[in-house]
Order: sequence, then C-alpha cells, then structure tokens
Amino acid sequence: METLVFLFSFSALGVLYAMNTTPEFQEPYVILEIGVAVLVIVFLFYYLITRGNPPKDFLFFVFAEFCFTCVIDLTSALEYDGVISGFMDFYQRTGEPYLGTAYAIMMCYWDGIAHFILYLMMISRITDRRAYRTLGLFWAGSLCANMSVFISGIVAGKYGSEIRPAFWINFLFLLMPILGAVTLFTRPKDRPLIGGYNAQHAQTMKLIWRPLDLILVVLLLAAMAFTILRGLVALDSPLEACSVYLSQYEPYLKDPVGYPRVMMLHLFFYGLPLLGAFVYGLLRPGCTWMSDWTTFFAGAMIQCQWSHIGGSLHPRTTTPFRIPNDAFWTVLGANLLYAAVPIMVAMRVHSNPYFFLKIAPFPGQTGLPNSEEKDTKYKDK
Repeated sequence: METLVFLFSFSALGVLYAMNTTPEFQEPYVILEIGVAVLVIVFLFYYLITRGNPPKDFLFFVFAEFCFTCVIDLTSALEYDGVISGFMDFYQRTGEPYLGTAYAIMMCYWDGIAHFILYLMMISRITDRRAYRTLGLFWAGSLCANMSVFISGIVAGKYGSEIRPAFWINFLFLLMPILGAVTLFTRPKDRPLIGGYNAQHAQTMKLIWRPLDLILVVLLLAAMAFTILRGLVALDSPLEACSVYLSQYEPYLKDPVGYPRVMMLHLFFYGLPLLGAFVYGLLRPGCTWMSDWTTFFAGAMIQCQWSHIGGSLHPRTTTPFRIPNDAFWTVLGANLLYAAVPIMVAMRVHSNPYFFLKIAPFPGQTGLPNSEEKDTKYKDK
C-alpha cells in the first residue's frame, strides 16, 4: 500500500502544472476551491481502493492524504530555490506569497522530505497491523510545531496584510496533527509501564551514579536558560544581555517575516515548561509520561530548529538579519546542540526505561506474578 501511496502522491505535479498553465484556475478563491476539491478527491480515492480491506485506523487516511500535500510542499521549496520551474508560479503570486520566505522554504523541505518518509513508514505499519505509536507522536509534535508557528507567523509578521483565501486551508493541517496527538496519547502504550527488580534497582540509584542522566540534566538546564534568553529577546526585553545577543549573535530573531519571533515565543511559553518537566522526570523515578512527551517534544524541536537554522542561513534572508561572521560557529553550534538535547533525552528514555516505570509489588505483597517474570516479559516486548 505504501508504494501505491508514494506513486499516487506525485500526481500532485500534474494538478500543479494544469493550474499553472490555466489562467482561470489562478484566481484566489478558485485556488481555494480547487484545493478543497483535490483533498476530497484524494480522500475518496483511498477510501474506494481500501473498501475491500479497510484500515482499522482512521489516521491511515490522514497520512495518505498528507503524502499528496508533501509533494506540493517539496515542489514549492524547489521552485523558490530555482531548482525546478513551471509548477508554482501562479501560487507564488495569488496563492500564498509568504511561502517564498526563507523560514517557509525550509519548512516545506521538512514537510516534503521528513514528513513524507514518516507518513510512508506509518502507512506501512498500519497496513501490516504493527504498532506505530512512537513514530506517530514524533510526527504529531513535528507537524503541530510546524503549523502553529507557520499560521501565527503569517498573521503576526509582515504578510499579515496579504492573507488570501488559500490561507484558511492551513487550519486543516493544524487540526489533523492535534487530533492525531490526542488519539495517540490516549492509546495504550506499545510497552508495559510496570517493572520489577531491574526497575527497582535503577530507581534506587542517586543522580550522581547515573552520569548520563546527570549530563542530560545539565544540558536541559542550559537549554532552559537559552530558551529564556531568546524568549526575552522576542518580547523586546530592555536587558543588556538581550540587546547584545540580538545585535551580535542572532539578528534573525527580529526578521520582519515574523516566524523566528513567533517560534521563540512558542518555545518560551510551551517548550520551557516541558524542558523543566523533563528535568523533574530525570530526578523523580516512576514518571511513566516521559516516554510519550519526550518523543512529542523531540519532533517539535527538531522541526523548529531545522526551519530556524536553515532560514537564518538561506540566501533569501537579507544580510542585516543573517548570523554575523565572527559569531557564526558559536551560534550554529548552540542551535544544533539545542535541537539535539530533546532528542538525546527521548533516546535515553526509550533505550533504558527502567527508571521511568512503576514498580511491581514483590511476591507476598499483592499476589502478583514474580517481579523477575515481569522483567522477562518487558524484555520480550
């Protein structure tokens, strides 16, 4: 099924070419109407071909539909960068002109490559009746961050006065990952939440005897400080440290397109509490929520930082807002490390989860099975 989805998704190029060569299809409201009609047709196509063996998971249709739009996003990014031509000229003029900003181009690359691969992987797992919850949470975090920053940046930035009908279809792409996240968070976990002897042993160890966790706590605290600094810069704080950072390190935070500032505010108000919660989760044993939320936030962070770093380096970002040459490697290194910290925390939680499990009572306490048997079951999973 994933092969069919992959091949059918590229029919989007035919739709774009037809619209690009037909003036009647290039009016703002006509673009919106065609966009909605195409999404309905794509849904009906997948619904009809799966009637004989319908998927058990409704998210199959979301992923298959979004594969189609991934090709459109990748085409948009490639055309803005001059790699291809003849597909998106009309959309640049009368559809969504803000897609030509550096941040939006990098966002489209992420959607057209990273999300496309994730969709195909999850479709394959749904078709084979295999679990994909972890992949799904990573995708939901990534697309939620993607679309929330994108929509807010359009409204708050310099393109707020150039909103056209096609803008409103973006809310569908924000609603679906939110719905997907709620669905996936409420499903049973792929792994058990209860451990026995191994979990008890891991949870008796102080932080000083867990060097990896200690390093991650330090990195998380540093990430929190970095988030606060850039959040205050986005809020126009008069602190000298904010002025120095803005002028000498990341002037891109004040790019009038609005995306960098909105992203910093998202991380300040939503990312900062999660970073603090992860510190707590590394200090307090038995936080079973860590596996889900670290995965979700890792997806959000890597998407945001990909677009932010790429946007600040892209030729479409004007010279005054690019990273100064004398601070280039410092800023790049800090941003890469900032993106890597949530990913490292998520990998730590999933690779050795005993510290984050609930402890099973030992025999004689409640009559539950032997704790070592619990660990054996966990390993088999």
